[in-house]
Amino acid sequence: MSYCWKRKQWLVLRGVVMLGATIWMVEGEPQVPCIFIFGDSLSDNGNNHALPTSAKANYFPYGIDFPGGKPTGRFTNGLNSVDFITQFLGFDKLIPPFANTAADISKGVNYASGAAGIRNETGKHLGSDINLGLQLTNHRTTVSQISAGLNKSSEKVEQLLNKCLYYVNIGSNDYLNNYFLPQYYPTSTSFTLDHYASDLIRQYSHIIRSLYDIGGRKFVLVGMGYIGSTPRALTTLETNSSVDDINKAAFIFNSNLKSQVDRFNKALPNASFIFINSTVSKVDPSLGFKVLDSGCCQVGENGQCVANARPFENRKDFVFFDSFHPTEAVNLLIAISSYNASIPGFTYPMNISQLVRS
Repeated sequence: MSYCWKRKQWLVLRGVVMLGATIWMVEGEPQVPCIFIFGDSLSDNGNNHALPTSAKANYFPYGIDFPGGKPTGRFTNGLNSVDFITQFLGFDKLIPPFANTAADISKGVNYASGAAGIRNETGKHLGSDINLGLQLTNHRTTVSQISAGLNKSSEKVEQLLNKCLYYVNIGSNDYLNNYFLPQYYPTSTSFTLDHYASDLIRQYSHIIRSLYDIGGRKFVLVGMGYIGSTPRALTTLETNSSVDDINKAAFIFNSNLKSQVDRFNKALPNASFIFINSTVSKVDPSLGFKVLDSGCCQVGENGQCVANARPFENRKDFVFFDSFHPTEAVNLLIAISSYNASIPGFTYPMNISQLVRS
């Protein structure tokens, strides 16, 4: 699917006006040869379609503002943040999901899965998902396919991967769909918040090291946002913890992840890692949003949009589309800040545009 530059420029201009940022759209060759995307529902673009799970977004009103107005598996009304980042990097097509085996994988693959976590059991009360370890397994499959399709040696393939961007956004479900659901998972009785974050980062780091060993050299590691301020957490999350406790978990995880980025940058030769600090700034009315604490679609018991129920028309006024996931408007702001650091402190130690040039 191709996306005209006129629409991209209009979307970027809207974000620039709201943030006072400046961003340059680059025509011609993409700034990296390919992008590999790992994560959860914030990045999923169709990998959960065929899975036996309630965590899927393959029905209306998801995708109502996506080109063509059709659901694609994205848990939002239009594009997600990594879609915008893909466009900023000069790609004229979005990265296909791993589940689409007929897609062209030469420019990258999206492995993200709704409800997935770093821990294997995370999100399983909703059904099946593709946890981070399985996403690594799927990436190994992709690398083998690239090697066979391009008829290249393992050395040549590794040289290609060295230039690609690895984008990883995961961890929220390990809290919202694990730690803070004691009726399903025992982790909150087995770990303090500090110990839980440390254990998550230990497992997370093992996966990242494996991606490095395969050939990855340019990494974007995205921290968690204010998970205690989602409509779901504010209203129906069954937990004894307060909103502040849940947000505290995000700060602890992010602090650990930022420190791990420093360690990776020192320990792994020829690699560059950046951290996206999603809690550095809250999305608030000063950015033009009017509704901060509820989604703009009618939601069911699981916090997702009710099938075929039409959402509000003023979607640009909402931070959240359903009870968990941001609207396309917020995804655009996140993408701009990740790409060119228009919000101070949002990226560390550099932004994505600098990373791809390093």
